[in-house]
Amino acid sequence: MELTIDGILQKIASTPVPKVKKCAIAYSGGLDSTLGIELLRRVYKAEEIIAISVDVGQGDEEMELGISRAQQLKIEPLIIDAKEEFTEKWLKKAIQANSDYNGYPVSTSMTRQLIAKIIAKKALELGCDSILEGSTGRGNDQYRMHNVFKMFAPELAIFAPVRDFDLTRKQELMLCQHWGVPIEEFIVGGDDKTMWCRSIASGAIDLNQPLPDDIWMWLTPPEKAPTTPEQVELTFEAGVPVALNGQKMKLGELIPRLNTIAGRHGIGLIDVFEDGIMDLKSREIYEAPAAQVILKVKKDLEGACLTKDERQFKKIVDAKWAYLVYHGEWFHPLKKDLDAFIAESQKMVNGSTEVKLYKGNIIITKRDQPKTSLFYPEIRSIKAAGFDQRWCANAAKVRGLPFELLAKRNQKLGIED
Repeated sequence: MELTIDGILQKIASTPVPKVKKCAIAYSGGLDSTLGIELLRRVYKAEEIIAISVDVGQGDEEMELGISRAQQLKIEPLIIDAKEEFTEKWLKKAIQANSDYNGYPVSTSMTRQLIAKIIAKKALELGCDSILEGSTGRGNDQYRMHNVFKMFAPELAIFAPVRDFDLTRKQELMLCQHWGVPIEEFIVGGDDKTMWCRSIASGAIDLNQPLPDDIWMWLTPPEKAPTTPEQVELTFEAGVPVALNGQKMKLGELIPRLNTIAGRHGIGLIDVFEDGIMDLKSREIYEAPAAQVILKVKKDLEGACLTKDERQFKKIVDAKWAYLVYHGEWFHPLKKDLDAFIAESQKMVNGSTEVKLYKGNIIITKRDQPKTSLFYPEIRSIKAAGFDQRWCANAAKVRGLPFELLAKRNQKLGIED
């Protein structure tokens, strides 16, 4: 049974809290962090509150909304612009690693750790004794944030009041209403977005809950998408897209443009069962038009430019890379080691590819032949006379020898197959 407001206040009052002097709060302007400011005042009795907002590409509207909410609580947030660091350092590595955690193009799990690093460093610089963040006890971000806080500010206390007071979403909203905290939640569970991937109502989507068309930012549902396909060309250098339709641009410009183009053609909807850090499953909804196009083209390019053994081994490395990042281990030494292998492998991944975008489909229509490609049809094609096929007769015999030996053994043992 859901608690009344008096019951919620009693639950909070009965929970021991440490003494707080100067606390830095990871402030986004969402429900959890906005309520966190009021909890610091009323419950933790903080003497000084430093709200820090890190811009990783959420968009001007979201940043301005967060600033407005903070100002209504008489807080002037410290704004730190990390868009360039996210796109040119973190996101480049994610693309080179074909970042995919069981269908999720790794994104929020990166930004949480980037934000935590920046806030931890700033909290130390400003002489804070603690950090507060808005993670719940059911989700993944508590681990991601905590790991990084302890990496860069190990001596500071860490508070996560939604978890520590065992608050439900409804109870948070009741507290906000009771205390006059300016908040409204347009999507239950929140909306976390970067240019690479948008997470919608994380942990709040029921098994068969329909998804209304108005929740999408870039996506036009395929049945409403244009009936005329659109051609797009992507150019890669060292495993990273550097040009769209022949026009050179940084990722920070290329990805938003491609989100718009691919999204209007019904591309970008991801609806998956996700295995969280605590091995608990949830249905997760993501919107990632540009990521779907870029990662498909990138993997195809690797098919042309990497050796068979590189491709097979890199699949293992990529999966481990995504696993580490998803589980809040961006700064783990193994992750750094994997970065080195991936970066070396990507030196040969270059070229341009054209794709046709049509009602949710990404169809490769034209590939170029870069100098780094290993595709030589004049040798491999059955239409060519690139080498004398008779060379392979003895090679086939050698490769077949183990099977001859297996047959001999099976005959002795009476094994038919």
